[in-house]
Amino acid sequence: MPAHPILRYPHPLLKKVCHQVEIIDEEIKKLVSDLVDTMREGPGSVGVAAPQIGVTLRVCVVDVSSSRHGRENNHGLLCMINPVIVSSKGVAVMREGCMSVPDYTGDVERPTEIVVRFVEPEGGMRELVATGFEAVAIQHEMDHLNGLLFLDRISSVKTGLFRRKSYK
Repeated sequence: MPAHPILRYPHPLLKKVCHQVEIIDEEIKKLVSDLVDTMREGPGSVGVAAPQIGVTLRVCVVDVSSSRHGRENNHGLLCMINPVIVSSKGVAVMREGCMSVPDYTGDVERPTEIVVRFVEPEGGMRELVATGFEAVAIQHEMDHLNGLLFLDRISSVKTGLFRRKSYK
């Protein structure tokens, strides 16, 4: 499946709250596959959400296994349909970047452990505990499904937003 171009801030679709997926059909499975391909083609990408490719459905993918931050602690490729955070705990500030905001990174405070429930592309319900970088990546992608960017979570643009030096 082909990788898709990523919408960039301030594209209006990035601020839309996405719709629930009602039926997992071939179109949804193709969307998941396209998201995986788009994530893998993105420089340093560990996740992508449907609205970033112009689709306002609650679908996202995350895979931190090839990142130095998530290599030791991950669940591999997660293809999440209608994800919901069931619980969370802990708090930490981490530097986040986004393909939709390619020129900047920012310090974002998020829970360090989450329990997330979602439907898999095969139709089964899954619930898992994610911690550390993987938990942050999941929350970041889920924010996209709610029309939020990491920019919306920075407490101070003056002290928490940084111009990106380069994509690696």
